Amino acid sequence: MGNTDVIRGAYAAFEVGDVPSVLGVLADDIEWIDAEGFPTGGTYRGHDAVVQGVFMPLVQDYDGFTVKPEAFVGEGDTVVSVGWYEGRFKATGKVARARFAHVWTVRDGKVIRFEQIVDSATFNQALS
Repeated sequence: MGNTDVIRGAYAAFEVGDVPSVLGVLADDIEWIDAEGFPTGGTYRGHDAVVQGVFMPLVQDYDGFTVKPEAFVGEGDTVVSVGWYEGRFKATGKVARARFAHVWTVRDGKVIRFEQIVDSATFNQALS
């Protein structure tokens, strides 16, 4: 299985809510970076930090939050995906939607680093 296949599998698992399978492709000491200005912005290290700081807020704060990648480019240990986030923010009832790019670093079949690049201003319009 190639690195791009690993990342495609992670998105497929996330789409159906299979968090254990997502965590299965993340290294135990993963460095996960969500863009500053995004609701979950910050750097998280390890599975527990990613679940508590990223995954749980998305489930708790949004109805129908989706991550829809449209394209993948892989070279060596790096896979870049581009796509769209979308979800209805529960507190306001407004739909949050934004374009993203994700930069994944995969080594020996495990994701060791993730970096989010996102149009957080567009996404955050639904939060107020």
